[in-house]
Amino acid sequence: MVSENQLQSPVIGKKLSSVVPAKNRGENEVHELTEMDLAMKLHYIRGLYFFERNAVQGVSVKDLKDALFPLLDNYFTTAGRIRRSETGRPMTKCNDAGVRTVEAYCEKTIDEWLATKGGSCFSDGLCYNQVLGPDLYFSPLVFLQFTWFKCGGLAVGLSWAHILGDPFSASIFINTWGEIMADRFPQMSIRYVSKSQKSKLLNSLIVKKPFSMKQIDPVGDHWLIANYCKMETRSFQITGKDLDRLISTICYGNQTTRASHFDILTAIIWKSLYRIRENLGPTRVTICTSNKDAHKREKEIPNNGMMFSTVEADFLKGVEVDVLELAIMISEKRVDENERIEEMAGRENGKLDFIVYGANLTFVNLEEADIYEVEMKGKKPVFASYSIEGIGDEGVVLVLQGPKYGEEEGCCGRTITMVLPQHELSLIENELGTYWSSIGQDAM
Repeated sequence: MVSENQLQSPVIGKKLSSVVPAKNRGENEVHELTEMDLAMKLHYIRGLYFFERNAVQGVSVKDLKDALFPLLDNYFTTAGRIRRSETGRPMTKCNDAGVRTVEAYCEKTIDEWLATKGGSCFSDGLCYNQVLGPDLYFSPLVFLQFTWFKCGGLAVGLSWAHILGDPFSASIFINTWGEIMADRFPQMSIRYVSKSQKSKLLNSLIVKKPFSMKQIDPVGDHWLIANYCKMETRSFQITGKDLDRLISTICYGNQTTRASHFDILTAIIWKSLYRIRENLGPTRVTICTSNKDAHKREKEIPNNGMMFSTVEADFLKGVEVDVLELAIMISEKRVDENERIEEMAGRENGKLDFIVYGANLTFVNLEEADIYEVEMKGKKPVFASYSIEGIGDEGVVLVLQGPKYGEEEGCCGRTITMVLPQHELSLIENELGTYWSSIGQDAM
């Protein structure tokens, strides 16, 4: 049955095919998954890049696909399939089964799309709606969708199973593909990341459960979660100039504050959501940030290397909280949870099912992800963004680099992507709009 949304979608003519690595690795190679990989298995990453006509004129679908052959030789785990060991623990079989590509056409121009869909780019057909299973052994881990617009521009949509690696790994995968497209094939010798050592918690008789992780009912071989409410995605932009004014206003001109831009934006949104949820929470949130080696991953197998922590702010209850005070708490009072997450995810050989994103309201810091570094004919995307799907009902907020197009030299704005219960999105937009207006900003 075709849904009403599909009938109304301006994205038409989808054609699926497969691309495999140029070199055959055989059938016997296995990539063992870490506990953190298993913790992420029900989550999916979506990436979206828009290129104007002058960046892709003369580029064919064959050109786009040809660059994938050597890319998959290096990133061979992305072309594999999930299998289970004799104990039932998932693993990746590096069997050269390939990634899926999707060709499509959009009856709008890029400008028309961004004007009408800019706040919900992920919800209407530019990224393939990928889920692993129910035929788990045959499900591709990566889809790449190439959508040509009426104006001659191109959108590249990435659908990436989080079990492969985090958003940093996904963006490096796309950036490397862009290098190959530009005939700047990087000299690569991809290495495995050493597995994290067994947590000291594993030897404890009593292990505290992580606050940032929630066990759910078994999903079997269909890696899809059921939400109690409809989730929707929305994005908005803050220019570099507005961001600088915002920080200056909140910090009272004190540029030595210990809170980062991410911490302050997180504090604003957390406080706003607390208010629209009628002071019923959340008083605890999950913070997801890059590790210190995020920029050293170009020659690594994709992996889940991000750091998860929680912050609790009981003083939110019934008090008009100062944003800077909350931001400093976010910066300084985080409690690391990676070891606890890994211990929980590894129980019973990884056969239990969990969610991390959305178990609490989750804030993801992707400011250091180089999502604007991929190029076509020397031109960078006019807009790029990421989102996460398969999340819990508490929602997720991602803070990313903003568009460089039209920004002054030295300025860097932000894109904020929120995946929240549908009924909360208009409320949070109004709440944030009122907040920006009160301090002279124009972000919404």
